[in-house]
Amino acid sequence: MTDPRPAVTVRDDPDRRVFLALLDDGTEAGGAYYRRRDGVVTFTHTEVSPEFEGQGVGSALAAGALATVRAAGERVVPLCPFIKAYIARHPEQQDLLVDRP
Repeated sequence: MTDPRPAVTVRDDPDRRVFLALLDDGTEAGGAYYRRRDGVVTFTHTEVSPEFEGQGVGSALAAGALATVRAAGERVVPLCPFIKAYIARHPEQQDLLVDRP
């Protein structure tokens, strides 16, 4: 049995301030929008195209975006409810959170 979930590659597009979820054919299936300042990435909104909802695209997007943030040595402020919930479900990502007073 094959996995029905599409293969997703996550790419940062800093000019548009978005991490893109790209399918193998180059289709933009979603995006995680952000602001970046002083080593902190503030996620403001995440969306997945309706035709790809429920197929793991959002989770792949969150995982890839957070991996990119981690590799750059940056931290995260998750204003976006989707990214916030993803981090809450994945304790291994919680060290990326900026400590707030």
